[in-house]
Amino acid sequence: MFSKMKAEKVLVFLTWGLIPSYKIENDMNNSTLLVLFLLLLTIPGCSPFQQESDNFHSYAISRKPDLQLAAYITANTLRDQFSTPAGRREALSVLRCNGFTKVYVEVYRSGLTVSTELLSQTIDFLRKNGFEVVGGIATVPGGETGVQQDGPLTWLNWQNEKTQSDMKKIMEDVAPLFDQFILDDFFCTADTSMESKQARGNSSWSEYRRQLLTGLARTVFIEPAKAKNPGINMIIKYPQWYDRFHEFGYDVATEPALFNKVYVGTETRGQYTQRFGFVQPYEGFINYRWIGSLAGKKIGAAWFDHGDCTAIDFIEQAYQSVLAGATELVIFNFNDYLNGHPGHHLLRLEFEKLADLAATVAQQPVQGVAGYKPPNSDAGGDLYLLDYIGMFGVSLVPVSAYPENADVIFLPTQAAADAAVADKVERSLKAGKKIIMTAGFIDRAKNGDKLAKLAGIQYPLIRENASVLTVPNKGTTDTLPFPLQTDYRLVPKGADVLLEIADATKVPFMLNYGNTAVINTHTFSQADFDAVGEVLLCPRQIGLIELPQAWMNTIRSVFTDDQSPQLDAPSRVSFQKLSDSSYVIHNYNQQNADIKIQMKAIAGNWVDAFSGDTLPLKGNTLQIAMEPRSRFWIQNKRN
Repeated sequence: MFSKMKAEKVLVFLTWGLIPSYKIENDMNNSTLLVLFLLLLTIPGCSPFQQESDNFHSYAISRKPDLQLAAYITANTLRDQFSTPAGRREALSVLRCNGFTKVYVEVYRSGLTVSTELLSQTIDFLRKNGFEVVGGIATVPGGETGVQQDGPLTWLNWQNEKTQSDMKKIMEDVAPLFDQFILDDFFCTADTSMESKQARGNSSWSEYRRQLLTGLARTVFIEPAKAKNPGINMIIKYPQWYDRFHEFGYDVATEPALFNKVYVGTETRGQYTQRFGFVQPYEGFINYRWIGSLAGKKIGAAWFDHGDCTAIDFIEQAYQSVLAGATELVIFNFNDYLNGHPGHHLLRLEFEKLADLAATVAQQPVQGVAGYKPPNSDAGGDLYLLDYIGMFGVSLVPVSAYPENADVIFLPTQAAADAAVADKVERSLKAGKKIIMTAGFIDRAKNGDKLAKLAGIQYPLIRENASVLTVPNKGTTDTLPFPLQTDYRLVPKGADVLLEIADATKVPFMLNYGNTAVINTHTFSQADFDAVGEVLLCPRQIGLIELPQAWMNTIRSVFTDDQSPQLDAPSRVSFQKLSDSSYVIHNYNQQNADIKIQMKAIAGNWVDAFSGDTLPLKGNTLQIAMEPRSRFWIQNKRN
């Protein structure tokens, strides 16, 4: 039988706040107490018998200099969970058990404005319990607040004076409560109402919207907040759809200068499902590093969520966020923690590895091929191409300014926005750099004739769409599950054809000419988005990511410099090089992948820093059998 003394101990532990949602009655029988006690012991990091150093919350606090976990609490959850003592106790236990040390408290969403009384009460409660607290707002219409846009999504009409005055009033009311405040990623618009059309004048929608929202960032949010609270730091958070920002008013060339911090969405979610687009996991890295190249030292937390996520999807977001350089992970949203998700347990288990990786990346960031995307640049048929190149096993690092000093430079269609790019390419080639261009880039760039000559192909390019389900592969023909599309018929004028599509006229897919290469890519265009009614994210699955391993190896060889390892692997295997010459490799496939890596440095022992295991080396080649959705951190432990 459960002794009275033991029962009293359980009661002490329960009133400590670990399971505050259970009401203990005087007549509760011993078996019920035992069940509660055993349940308590199953919560990772929450066992009362653990030493303080073994408690997960305490461990998370100790690793804050390397990696911090933060929870975002929406206005609805704040109202429902933090308005009663029992709700606050339960929230506190969940926050502690999951290692959160920082909390974002939302003041408004979808018509719900949280009272300043509840906000003050919640802020005091969280701060007294050791949490950093930041305010937040989701600027979406609802109820009597703001005016909804005329457009495909539930966004605001920011041209409307009511929207501006309503949001300004909220900002003035809550600014005195917070030291820091974040705009969640709805500070954008696709409004096409008559008042917006009149305000646009002769400008493009992109130009009009960017100018409008840059101005409103100051007059609606920053200036009113600082007038009420001069010490407040204002944060803007960008979503993950980097190739569409400028279309809907995000101006990454001007906005970072206005705010104190810039946060980045890395919410890639499930790559194999349509709910949030067939987004590649590498996109989180691309988005964070590209915005970081614009924000500089203002770059802050990475932000991801649970939407459309398995446990593995959830943790993969964390790894690419950390590889990109994030030292804080903001997880949206806290209500999912109250309801439970399998990714939470995995994040606790992986946290030490993530923190160790974050500490190294802070000093030794990922480096590699420089992918050039100027701010506010159109992608043509190369929308989100950078994500796919990363999934080919190329250590691709996006940049917003032409990378003069990079040894290998990738120029997708987006780079054509740089009017002086042809001269820059010519200088890079004279300096011995390697240049890879897409056909769309050459076609759209100023002085494309010069670029075509440097690439050894005919100009002007012949615009001709092709879509195939088969490609030649080592004397046979491979069938792809989804179409491979191209937009051009490239005609060599000195260039060697490395890969070609197996249709009746054999369209070149990749060509090489000295230190230049051209790849005939098509991911998505605006027409592809329109065809399925998509606005922001990848509209369908494509054959580009399904190419045979031999094709992947050929493509990678063009992107690889002489000093880098040679990777023999299928697609959906990323290979990111840290500047200390360690490598993080992910197998994002749903099946096993046998990986070979021909290393340049042989001396010493190659190990997986995540597990401590020695990796098999045959000659100068690492041979690694990777399970589905697994990862290694390859380090050379020299003797």
